[in-house]
Amino acid sequence: MTSLQKDMLIYQEQLQQGAVQRAYKGLLEYLLSLRTHFQKNYPDYSVPGSLYTGYMDMSYFSIVPADLKQRGLKIALVFLHKEMRFEVWLSAYNKQMQLEYWQRIRQSGWEKYRLVPELAGADSILEYVLIEHPDFSDLETLTSTIEQGTVAFIKDIQKLLEII
Repeated sequence: MTSLQKDMLIYQEQLQQGAVQRAYKGLLEYLLSLRTHFQKNYPDYSVPGSLYTGYMDMSYFSIVPADLKQRGLKIALVFLHKEMRFEVWLSAYNKQMQLEYWQRIRQSGWEKYRLVPELAGADSILEYVLIEHPDFSDLETLTSTIEQGTVAFIKDIQKLLEII
């Protein structure tokens, strides 16, 4: 096991090169612009709160269609740092709602998206990989791909909730 001191020395070396700061700042600026994109283009969806920047593990923001909010559910648009990918998740406002919908979806046998195998330590109910290894050199195309996948996911979830 490495010590905190060793990790801090490696961290300092990486920071002195400057790429980590530039990449992280660029990523957060992109996520904020993506959040604004959803706010402007989808007025029927609430985009509450702010961007959760995380501990360089994940960064995300929520998108909440009114019908999901009534059920205590929300959508999370997530960037996983280590995996370097964008995902969209069905999440709940609290653990009780998370358990209720996790059980209902599991019992329904619906398998279009990945149901988390167990809830202990999970922040989601369903997960879908939008983009594996995104290309940040073309942000317009990246935004379009994320938007299309997220909107399709939301519509699928809305249809699912009508039947369970």
